[in-house]
Amino acid sequence: MALQEQLDRFKKQQEKCQSTLTSIAKSRPSKSSLTQKTVAVAPSPSTSARTPAPAVKFSNDTERLQHINSIRKAPAGAQIKRVIDLLLETRQAFTPEQINDHCYVDMNSNKAVFDSLRNNPKVHYDGKRFSYKSKHDLKDKSQLLVLIRKFPEGIAVIDLKDAYPSVMDDLQALKAVGQIWLLSNFDSQEDIAYPNDPRMVVKVDDDLKQLFRGIELPRDMLDIEKDLQKNGMKPATNTAKRRAAAQVQGISTKQKAKKKKHEISKRTKLTNAHLPELFKNLGS
Repeated sequence: MALQEQLDRFKKQQEKCQSTLTSIAKSRPSKSSLTQKTVAVAPSPSTSARTPAPAVKFSNDTERLQHINSIRKAPAGAQIKRVIDLLLETRQAFTPEQINDHCYVDMNSNKAVFDSLRNNPKVHYDGKRFSYKSKHDLKDKSQLLVLIRKFPEGIAVIDLKDAYPSVMDDLQALKAVGQIWLLSNFDSQEDIAYPNDPRMVVKVDDDLKQLFRGIELPRDMLDIEKDLQKNGMKPATNTAKRRAAAQVQGISTKQKAKKKKHEISKRTKLTNAHLPELFKNLGS
């Protein structure tokens, strides 16, 4: 009898707990955005199991906020470069607030960055907005050609490459149609753009042509390249490098020299008018 009374008491406690849980669930306001969960009551304490608590999820902006914080803690030089890259790529004028929105550099809170950009030769500041400032204010290919024609002695490509986004493509297009020349400067190893104005016709006397063609050239390409370098010109070939690579690969250069002796006689006079390639079949 005592066991039966305990079972009855336990059932009453379960019914009381169930009614309490039901009243609590009814008293809570329903939310359409939340999924409803039913509370299951185990028939006995021994079979009851607790559901694991959901994992805590951080905000989706956590990674972005960490990225912003790393940018603002970076050195001033890195922040300045970030702003200049933004101005160069967009070619638009931005206020400090807009720059902060685009690349997360807070110029209003960093006086060193603000002052450096305001005085930077690549940046134009009108008192309100910052924009990129190229060395030459050009907008299209026609203005580019007009500028190059103002420099008959040549203008460095490095001074033109940031004029506007498609300037390098326009330089190649002008070169393709023969309106300009793109040559390399031996001293600086940089490309120079020269005008090729068809209105400027240069006439050369026959005596000068004959003198030019009568100049005897060195027999060894190494000597030719050295002479070109002495006169400030960049050779199109690199014989020393080619011969060194041939030796590394086990190719004998003496065999090539023997072939040249058969093809070109010692008595053959090399001039500017006759290049070695013209004598390939001379021995046959």
